[in-house]
Amino acid sequence: MATIAIIAIGSRGDVAPLTGVGVRLQRAGHRVMMVAYQAFAELVIGCGLEFRGLDDGLDDAAADLSDVSAREAANAMAAFLSPRGMRELGDRVLAAVCAEPPDVLLLSPFAELAGHPLADALAIPSIGVRLQPFSATAEYPPAVLGAWSVGRFGNRAAARIGESLIDGLYGNAVNHFRAQLDLPKASARSSRRQRSGARWPILYGYSPAVLPRPSDWRPGIEVVGYWWPADPTGWQPPTELVEFLDAGPPPVVVGFGSTVNSSTEAERLSALVAQAVRDAGVRAVIQAGWAGLDWCGDDVIAVGEVPHDWLFARAAAVVHHCGAGTAAAGLRAGVPAIAAPGAYGDQPFWARRLFDLGVSTRPIPQRRLSADNLSTAIRDAVSDSCFRDRAARIAAAIAAEDGAGRVLAVVSSDSPDK
Repeated sequence: MATIAIIAIGSRGDVAPLTGVGVRLQRAGHRVMMVAYQAFAELVIGCGLEFRGLDDGLDDAAADLSDVSAREAANAMAAFLSPRGMRELGDRVLAAVCAEPPDVLLLSPFAELAGHPLADALAIPSIGVRLQPFSATAEYPPAVLGAWSVGRFGNRAAARIGESLIDGLYGNAVNHFRAQLDLPKASARSSRRQRSGARWPILYGYSPAVLPRPSDWRPGIEVVGYWWPADPTGWQPPTELVEFLDAGPPPVVVGFGSTVNSSTEAERLSALVAQAVRDAGVRAVIQAGWAGLDWCGDDVIAVGEVPHDWLFARAAAVVHHCGAGTAAAGLRAGVPAIAAPGAYGDQPFWARRLFDLGVSTRPIPQRRLSADNLSTAIRDAVSDSCFRDRAARIAAAIAAEDGAGRVLAVVSSDSPDK
């Protein structure tokens, strides 16, 4: 069997789904090591997987992210995405992986810049593992550009322009990695074309029942079904939360995932959510997350990390930021959504998709969120049975899929020890 390195770069929502893939591969007899930021060591090790940590500069992630302004978060993201930031990240990835070279690489999007040269240098197969659609299609622009569409020609053009910008911006960084690995210089554009011509496999970890595979994607790009976070060993729900759930009807769950707020904004948002819940006349479980939500009362309880599959199955509806993983968990549970996406990234894309599927009220961008519009959306979501009926149908379709199994099949076909 093969030694497989899963390089998962990003927030918890980027790492957790790939733990499920890792466990599935491990159960099939492969040796699996996950490469991720040090902040996720407990998450990965708790699932029984080997962990290779990347320095994230945070001695205490929860503390350091508890009071970050929108401007500070934007500046940090800009530094991360800069050529220098990607070069530093790639150097850390190479240091973590080269010490014990694997037989197969599974590359999340931010891992590809260093991952492609590494696969070339080791002469091993690699597979792209993505949670959002990036590949060029006429049906929609790349998910990170939001929920808009500019027609078939414009959508494809947007993706191609994005690819060209990435190749131009990070071409020197890629050649820096190639030099470290004793590879000759290569044009990022020509390397991309070579991968496409060779039908380099890209697997998208979401359900075709939620977003079907576009007919104009090249062979080798597949939508395989959702990847679910592995269950942490020995996890038990907090007693206080279980007692709260047992004390009344199913609550609305509210959480904004990896959205980062200042303490002032966290207090404002917490108060807004609490008022909306009172006005809607429902009970609520508030997940703190990186947004720092915190509010308790007779019908409201605040909690920390709780597996979404366990919590959402006990909810009447879920208010969330529409990150890929949270949106997936809500669909899996078959509960209505109240979409409150942030302004950037794939959140508006998934918010619009949930609305188009009929499982969510009309999205409310977080910058426009108020106690009035949130309470109205909550009342609509929990009172209209059509939302739950449609969500239940999609949940049944998702339950019949095996996303991790599809990854295993591709890995097994590419593995040198197949």
